[in-house]
Amino acid sequence: MDIDLRDLLFMFFGGLAIFLFGIKYMGDGLQKTAGDRLRDVLDKFTSNPVMGVLAGIIVTVLLQTSTGTTVLAIGLVNAGFMTLRQSIGVIMGANIGTTITAFIIGLKISDYALPIIAVGTFLIFFIKNKKANNIGQVFFGFGALFYGLNLMGNGLRPLRDLEVFAELTVSMSENPLLGVLIGTIFTVAVQSSSASIGLLQQLFAQGAMTLDAALPVLFGDNIGTTITAVLAALGASIAAKRAALTHVLFNLIGTILVLIIIKPYIAFIAFIQDTWHLNPEMTIAVAHGIFNVSNVMIQLPFVGLLAIIVTKVIPGKETVIEYKAQHLDPVLVQQSSSIALGQAKKETLRMAELAAQGLVEASQFVVTKQKRHAELTYQFEDAVNNLDRKITDYLVKISANSLSAQDSATHSMLMDTVRDIERVGDHMENVIELAEYQVTNKVKVSGLAMEDLNEMFRLTIETFKQAISALEKNDIAEARAVILKEEKIDKMERQLRKKHIIRLNEGKCEASAGIIFVDMISNLERIGDHALNIAEAVIGEE
Repeated sequence: MDIDLRDLLFMFFGGLAIFLFGIKYMGDGLQKTAGDRLRDVLDKFTSNPVMGVLAGIIVTVLLQTSTGTTVLAIGLVNAGFMTLRQSIGVIMGANIGTTITAFIIGLKISDYALPIIAVGTFLIFFIKNKKANNIGQVFFGFGALFYGLNLMGNGLRPLRDLEVFAELTVSMSENPLLGVLIGTIFTVAVQSSSASIGLLQQLFAQGAMTLDAALPVLFGDNIGTTITAVLAALGASIAAKRAALTHVLFNLIGTILVLIIIKPYIAFIAFIQDTWHLNPEMTIAVAHGIFNVSNVMIQLPFVGLLAIIVTKVIPGKETVIEYKAQHLDPVLVQQSSSIALGQAKKETLRMAELAAQGLVEASQFVVTKQKRHAELTYQFEDAVNNLDRKITDYLVKISANSLSAQDSATHSMLMDTVRDIERVGDHMENVIELAEYQVTNKVKVSGLAMEDLNEMFRLTIETFKQAISALEKNDIAEARAVILKEEKIDKMERQLRKKHIIRLNEGKCEASAGIIFVDMISNLERIGDHALNIAEAVIGEE
């Protein structure tokens, strides 16, 4: 049989591209349809490893990618929303959730791929409703997934007649490790275990591979999918690196265990195929599902041990940012408004402290350009935003009660202060973005400008910290000192702008560097304004 290599390659790579697009587009549509609350699902329902597994399954089904769930979990660990132990359960659940795609492929509704795409297109382009558009996106992605599979299958069909491929299949049957290696390499290359398993299902369906050659490749696909999580954790925190290593270990241990019993496992899957009269695609899906569910059941009791192992392998002290509110007891809202307001104030002070730490990290990044300082600033800003929502909701609940004049004044002061602290977080994020722009575009800021910037950073951080101290102690004297320092910040900003113009005229500073410099000192001046607001609130309350 003559094989047109060009047509084979075009159909295979075109089909793979459409398949990958379909998976991604369908996942995005599902995420939008379900509401963008995936992070909340992981945050709220990971109190123990079993709940973590369930959360991992749900989020993976919605995202249609275990890699996406794992990267999301690593992001939450990196940001402090989730502990390492919680993330392990989510990662295990993601491995089960990803089998859903293989089962969908096993349903063999490829003949209806084009009509499904047509339905999706109609909903996207002809219905002026956002929810309908999102559902249309799910349909379009679902159809594209099967259409891509069809093309891949047609492109792969001639492989069964190639002697070289037949010999490779025999080698994989005789040496399962070779199959594992091939599966790992291919999944690393396409960055999607769903795509590589879909490809495997097509090869098995075309008769190009036997079951004992296909299953080791399937286990290799599971190992290969961990590479994206590893890449996502490279520049992240120690905790995130540990979560990524857990993902690798979990899949590696599962593969080792199944390779020990590979012959009985293949015989077991062949028995299920014959007994249930499964089509080839569904046979691979069932093998994948049994493997992942069994792996989770075996390793779930050892979550603590996995956490200890990765902590030993990746040692180091982690900067822990406690995102969750610590003082906002909802019971107190009903029992005593005064006590509840006291708790809200404690949480507001925590929020202010996180903002102050973020400011210090931002100043460090501006000087050193070390990525870790920028990452920590973003984490502190996330923490500040999270507490802003939680404290504001708590204060709104308190306002439903009948408040005394003093409590009412405190309530108002806290609402304003929380808003000011949240704005400080926004400004420190702006500073980081300006510094990152400077790094990306290789903009050089003069030494004199950096000295001025450092001096203004020092004064701004000092002023903001003193405003927090005044709030904590209800200290009028400190609050008045903040007002004087804020005047110094305003004066310094005006002076630095003038000095910058002189440097610009003398050619000592680039115009692009000047824009960054002016925007940075402007953000610092705004932070000074918010510190002033906090100080004036303290004076006003007294």
